[in-house]
Amino acid sequence: MKPETAAEVHKTRLLTLFVIASNVVGNVALSRGMHEVGQIVSASPLDYERAFANPWTLAGVAILALWMITDLALLSRADLSFVLPVTATAYILIAVAGHFLLHDRISGMRWAGIFVISVGATLVGETPARTTDGPPGGLR
Repeated sequence: MKPETAAEVHKTRLLTLFVIASNVVGNVALSRGMHEVGQIVSASPLDYERAFANPWTLAGVAILALWMITDLALLSRADLSFVLPVTATAYILIAVAGHFLLHDRISGMRWAGIFVISVGATLVGETPARTTDGPPGGLR
């Protein structure tokens, strides 16, 4: 395996930050929109049409589509065992944003879980993004 250049490491870090940020912003927008729409308890397409008419919901869906595209790009540059734990940082930021922006109540047990995720994401973030050349052995 050839070592990554400083430029490649920098690009991977920027892409990781963008994946995390788009996940947070998209989910917060989607949540705000769905809170405005109200509960959907039926399978009626009209309820979902009403949800997609909300600008916050539409923005959330669009941003999460961008998140998925950038997540694919990140997975092409880094190992899954790096990407998923490091991007779990988004879960922490989503909870914090939900608390401060959407006024979600977060219990002590949930804060403890958020702390555990933080520790894990920090530990994985200290490792190299890619430890293999190309796709896994069975997928060549």
